[in-house]
Formats: sequence, C-alpha cells, structure tokens
Amino acid sequence: MIGRLNHVAIAVPDLEQAADQYRNALGAKVGASQDEPEHGVTVIFIELENTKIELLYPFGDKSPIAGFLEKNPSGGIHHICYEVDDIFEARDHLKSTGARVLGAGEPKIGAHGKPVLFLHPKDFTGTLLELEQV
Repeated sequence: MIGRLNHVAIAVPDLEQAADQYRNALGAKVGASQDEPEHGVTVIFIELENTKIELLYPFGDKSPIAGFLEKNPSGGIHHICYEVDDIFEARDHLKSTGARVLGAGEPKIGAHGKPVLFLHPKDFTGTLLELEQV
C-alpha cells in the first residue's frame, strides 16, 4: 500500500539556523520558508536526490511542534511521510486493521498541496506517520 518515502520531518528550535546548516555545511538545495497555519507549522523543504527533509518550526499558539520542542529542546525527528495512491483507500484499510488516524480522520491539504493524514505513533512502533496522496 505505501509507496516511496516522501520526506522525513525534523522539528527545529531555529528554522533559519537549521536551513543554513543544510545549505552551507551539507551543500543541500534549500527551499523557501512557507507558513502552514492550518497545521500550525512553518516549513522549509530540503531537496535530496531520493527524498526530502522537512524542517518544522512552530507557527501560532496551537502548534503541535511547540509541545514537541518543549520535550525535545534541541529538536529531532518528528514524523516520516510515505506516499499512497489513494488516501481514502489507505485510511479505510488502516482503520480496518485497528490503526488510529489522528484528528477527525479526514484528509487535510498538506504543504505540497496534496491530501495528507497522520497515523498515531503508538500504532507504529512509536513513530508518527504521515500519508500523502500522490
């Protein structure tokens, strides 16, 4: 059901510093900062040959990233995103296996302008999973 690894998301305490590290120390192609108010984050994507890194920083008072950074002040891996062909088919299959879809269970539009869902980390060995329809 899952396809390619779309991205690994890393919560960071300083978005510009993290982007500069990827740009200057690692020589990576760093995209522009974009606010995603519906998700409570500001993101910057790092383009790699085979996938992307998504740098996450809190946006707004209800950002889920703020809580993550309180527990992990240096930042860290927040979630992994996999591609799926049909997000509704994937959601229904996962729910039938007992997996919990976060939120209301309906896809939201993600940072790439495509439908996304998040799956409870307790159902996937402690890892928050995002599914993105491609």
